[in-house]
Amino acid sequence: MKILLGRKEVNPDTPDMYRQTPLWQAAQYGFKGIVKLLLERNDINPNSTSKSGQTPLSRAAVKGHEGVVKLLLGRKDVNPDTPDTRDGRTPLSLAADNGHEGVVKLLLERKDVNPNSRGKFGETPLTLSTKNRHYRVAKLLQDRHPPP
Repeated sequence: MKILLGRKEVNPDTPDMYRQTPLWQAAQYGFKGIVKLLLERNDINPNSTSKSGQTPLSRAAVKGHEGVVKLLLGRKDVNPDTPDTRDGRTPLSLAADNGHEGVVKLLLERKDVNPNSRGKFGETPLTLSTKNRHYRVAKLLQDRHPPP
């Protein structure tokens, strides 16, 4: 990877036919070392979206890759609350839906993450976590923003 990234003719931000960039793919599969290498570059868009509108952070969140999520959140230019274009779900919603407690904790530490975001069908991170019986995640969400 270092050799490829060192070549001038290689564009490390080139998307495939599904608009998935190398960073997006590395985030999806939890390749923390590759994500780190790519994020060290200035010619990478960490908020690039696939055809379904998911960012690298969304993919890492849905898969529960805490280390990758932490790396992505370490970049000031990463938007941690971008909804996808298919279901309108944010990284927090995706992590909550899948019961990824560690990722939910990381996202809830951020002031720029809305714990009450709503997806296309009105679902919130709390309703998604409860529906799927991820009660520890639901408790985290309630502690961040208790219901009225």
